[in-house]
Amino acid sequence: MQELLNGVLALNFGNVTMVAIGLFLIYLAISKEYEPALLVPIGFSTILVNIPFSSAIDQWIDGVLHRGVLNVFFDIGIITEIFPLLIFIAVGAMIDFGPLLEHPIMFLFGAAAQFGIFATMVVATLLGFDIKQAASIGIIGAADGPTSIYVAGRFAKELLGPISVAAYSYMSLVPIIQPPVIKALTTKEERKIKMSPKSLRISKRVKIVFPILVTIVASLIAPSAAALIGFLMFGNLLRECGVLNSIAKTAQTELANIVTIFLGLSIGSTMTADKFLKPQTLYIMLLGIVAFVFDTAGGVLFAKFLNLFLKNKINPMLGAAGISAFPMSARVIHQLGRKEDPTNYLLMYAVGANVAGQIGSVLAGGILIALVSNL
Repeated sequence: MQELLNGVLALNFGNVTMVAIGLFLIYLAISKEYEPALLVPIGFSTILVNIPFSSAIDQWIDGVLHRGVLNVFFDIGIITEIFPLLIFIAVGAMIDFGPLLEHPIMFLFGAAAQFGIFATMVVATLLGFDIKQAASIGIIGAADGPTSIYVAGRFAKELLGPISVAAYSYMSLVPIIQPPVIKALTTKEERKIKMSPKSLRISKRVKIVFPILVTIVASLIAPSAAALIGFLMFGNLLRECGVLNSIAKTAQTELANIVTIFLGLSIGSTMTADKFLKPQTLYIMLLGIVAFVFDTAGGVLFAKFLNLFLKNKINPMLGAAGISAFPMSARVIHQLGRKEDPTNYLLMYAVGANVAGQIGSVLAGGILIALVSNL
């Protein structure tokens, strides 16, 4: 009875507010289907950690630390970087790089659409965040949840909660965020540009060599990205090698589902009132939108720049597909093209740019780690 009274009497405005936020995340996940696999566990664990004296998180009792299971998950999976890297294996096993190999020029958009990361870093520093926090916030623009968690876990653990929520929430809002930006930067005629179909056939051997080659080259260019790109490409090798189909399927389903649950619960352990209810959180949520807008704009403007020199013009909307939100961004671009011209079929080009964005976001994360680690 005394323990019950202690819990009720210790409940404060911050706890109630965070419980409400946890409920809101669950509502978004279930009702609006915004990244439910991650927002449901984050929302639920947010409720757990904001119950006064909750056994789910670390508590000091009579000078003795009693470990909470959610903090243990955080230490095991986030501090060691294991959970994000395991997610990359699952993501790699889901991706078909065939459309990218068929249209290699899409590699350029995977790089150009990372502009928002660095632009947002500048804005974040102007708002008073230190360089490591700014890098962690900027990586939201990668539109790649695991990379955001990986970088934030390395540089700004205290901001991991709002950064993760922003990254995954805005990934779900790509169909809402991208179209207005694209339409503002392109003309109706540009959006109607058709891409000529290609009959290039990618052999199984090329698909096997590709993840190995990318791992070697990318790791040499940015050694700090070796784990990120390596685990992503290892997952893809499982998919493409043809002799590990059951393991590849396990990576795509069971591994992805199990690690996502633990990842969400671990992130929720950081969502306590004293860490989340700060002006910084509002800034991070706003900067997340800035990052996505700059990423989209960077890709579109780069495509328009290329068109100044190309005889066969590229539909500039494809530049926006260079973000890492796969496959949502590719679908958005394809649908926009069909609205302007029902006979325009941009999907395979858009998918190529989208999977290039996966590689680009991982490399951007590795480059940020290399540049910022010693500052």
